[in-house]
Amino acid sequence: METKRVLIVDDSPTMRQLLAFALKRLPGVVISEAANGVDGLKKITGERFDLIFTDINMPVMDGLKLVSLVRKDAALNNIPIVVISTEGAEEDRNRAFALGANDYITKPVQSPQVQEVARRLLVLK
Repeated sequence: METKRVLIVDDSPTMRQLLAFALKRLPGVVISEAANGVDGLKKITGERFDLIFTDINMPVMDGLKLVSLVRKDAALNNIPIVVISTEGAEEDRNRAFALGANDYITKPVQSPQVQEVARRLLVLK
């Protein structure tokens, strides 16, 4: 079975743990974590990832900046990105999609929702 690599970018260790717990239940998924957008970008440019989950509100570099930088890089711009945020307003969702996010999950996240989005974007059975 092919391994799928997922990067979780969130400044909250609890949130990273929650997402990792949900994603580890999917077959063949390997998780990496980053505490902010800068750390995430370093990992993305240094390793291959099949999917990125990123929070919006983080110190150093926020998730929307991360999305825009990944989308501007020809070597990375095909990686699906899921934005996770407490911001449930339509304009926040629209901004994330306009920058190139593939999906948007509003906190509090539920494991089944995270798994469903990951399955769809990773094309898992």
